[in-house]
This record gives sequence, C-alpha cells and structure tokens, in this order.
Amino acid sequence: QLQLVESGGGLVQPGGSLRLSCAVSGFTLNYYSIAWFRQAPGKEREGVSCISSSGGTINYADSVKGRFTISRDNAKNTVYLQMNSLKPEDTAVYYCAARLYYCSGTDTAYAYWGQGTQVTVSS
Repeated sequence: QLQLVESGGGLVQPGGSLRLSCAVSGFTLNYYSIAWFRQAPGKEREGVSCISSSGGTINYADSVKGRFTISRDNAKNTVYLQMNSLKPEDTAVYYCAARLYYCSGTDTAYAYWGQGTQVTVSS
C-alpha cells in the first residue's frame, strides 16, 4: 500500500525555520518525483516545490525561492522541505505528493498524497 506521511509542521515566529519531512512507504522512492503543495484557508492549493525522481530537476514557486530547499534521501525513503525566513503568508497545510518520474506543477497529476501537516507562522 502506497503511503506518504508528512511531519515537522508547527507554530513558528516570522523569520524562523521549520523542516518538513515526507516519509514514503509501499513503493520505491527512486522512481517517483515528490512535490510539496500547500493550502491556506479560503485559498486554492498551490505548488511549492518539486524534486524529480533523479533529483536532477528541482522547481520552486516564486514566492519561496531563496527561502525553501527541497531534498531527498532515497535510502531513507524521505523527502525534506527546509523552510527558512518564514513569513505569515507561508501559513498553510502542507502536503507532499508523488508521481512517477517527472515533476508537474498541476496537483491533479499526482496520484498519491499525504494527509498534510499544519504550518503556522505568527508572532
């Protein structure tokens, strides 16, 4: 059974950092691209970042470039999202999602999703 589980969310002050983890099981991570999406209350889900199966392609939304870093450790079946210089507008539920091989910016292209982890940036 394919499963993705996010962790690492929480409450942080503006300017702070968090590292999200997406642990996968039931499939070989090597063949899958992993993306992070987020959804804030009253807003549509948006793509944050994606790393391809090979790790050779990495994409970021303009709003997080220079602040967020995605990485993967296939040996640990885990993908990470390091979030620095957090802003109140980063507050959202963050989801990881998987699809074979290549990244896509469209959430409907991803077949497998985690349950989400809440990130709240507030003083």
